[in-house]
Amino acid sequence: MGNCKAGDIVVRKKYGGDVMFRIVDISQEEDGTELALLKGLFLRLMADAPLGDLCLVNQHEVNIQRIKTDVIHQDHVNAVLRRRGKRERSGWRSEPAEKKEKRLPFYDLPGRVLHVDGDQEYLELCVKTYQQMNMPVVGKLIPETQQPDVICDLISEHRPDILVLTGHDSLVGGTRAFSDLDSYRHSKYFVTAVENARKMCYSKDELVIFAGACQSHYESLIAAGANFASSPQRIFIHCYDPVFVAEKIAFTPIAQTVAINDAITSSITGIDGVGGVETRGKFRLGLPKSPY
Repeated sequence: MGNCKAGDIVVRKKYGGDVMFRIVDISQEEDGTELALLKGLFLRLMADAPLGDLCLVNQHEVNIQRIKTDVIHQDHVNAVLRRRGKRERSGWRSEPAEKKEKRLPFYDLPGRVLHVDGDQEYLELCVKTYQQMNMPVVGKLIPETQQPDVICDLISEHRPDILVLTGHDSLVGGTRAFSDLDSYRHSKYFVTAVENARKMCYSKDELVIFAGACQSHYESLIAAGANFASSPQRIFIHCYDPVFVAEKIAFTPIAQTVAINDAITSSITGIDGVGGVETRGKFRLGLPKSPY
């Protein structure tokens, strides 16, 4: 489709227009075919497709999908805030009746997040969501291919409790070789980045790691040392999935183990897109709260 250009929002005819993409770049193959590099608009998916297979999406359709995504996102944020309020009322800061008039001035210390993302737009959306949920976060835009090279320096500089390594990924060319790491666009870079991070922080409780994107090689990421990863069923994951899993870890008390099922189901995609292992929480209460 010759009128498509970088920056346009499109769908693929071959797949029935199931996913909206933004065209990142257009290249020409040796046989003259024009090939578009695509990034998912609302999913952490990267793909390529011939220009002839693409259809432009009008802005009205994009706006409808964006509104649906925003509603899902806000519903999850509201659920998080309700959960915290309920937990506080049911005992986190409960006191004997005789002390009600003289409440102790606690303060919260949730786990600190270092979120490394290969996509600028997604990084900004995720950082904004962390801030909505009162989570300390540092966001870094690092292309997936470069994440293994810089991750140790970033950990040394920011000393996070929770590390998120994400961006875009996919099975290349529709391959069905699910066990072959070379069948994935960026999984091998996420795997190496996790391995490098684990050389610095071996304990899964010292540094909690979420790694992966759409269709990523889940088994390799867990074997490399990730606590949570995508994608067990090689499905597409939502751009906010890593954020909501990280929140569950950040606000689970250090004396407790994060309930795996709760952490996974706190994501938008759920258990087909995210999995993990038992992990201790990163939340601490402080006392007293300084008046200054």
